[in-house]
Amino acid sequence: MELSISWLAVVAAIMVGMVIAWVWYSDWGLLGPRWRQLTGVTKADSVRAGKRPFVILVGSIIVTAVALALACAVAVGFFGGGSPWIELAVGAVAWLGFSASTLAQHNGFEQKPVRLTMINNAYQLVLFLGMSLVIGLMP
Repeated sequence: MELSISWLAVVAAIMVGMVIAWVWYSDWGLLGPRWRQLTGVTKADSVRAGKRPFVILVGSIIVTAVALALACAVAVGFFGGGSPWIELAVGAVAWLGFSASTLAQHNGFEQKPVRLTMINNAYQLVLFLGMSLVIGLMP
């Protein structure tokens, strides 16, 4: 079985991932203000942190895009062809098996609010599905 990855799809998935993060967590976004309230991270805290959180975000989205592209390539090779449904299934399984379970463990032991866990897990689900779908739709 030969794995084939579209690096153009990986770049597109990275861009989609950045847009999802921006829409989800920005101060004007879907859940940014609620996220700030639940975490206690103020705008001043974000300014003090500088570019470091953004660099971490970009790095992690790059790693996620490459990992999802590899997982999608394996799934397509196994099933003998690709479809958006296969890529969405890969994204859902990756989210559930790696992201949701790990985040639930950490937030549970750190006694973070359940709503914060839900906000972050929902973001991760949308991120994984969005990136996987882009990978699946691109040649």
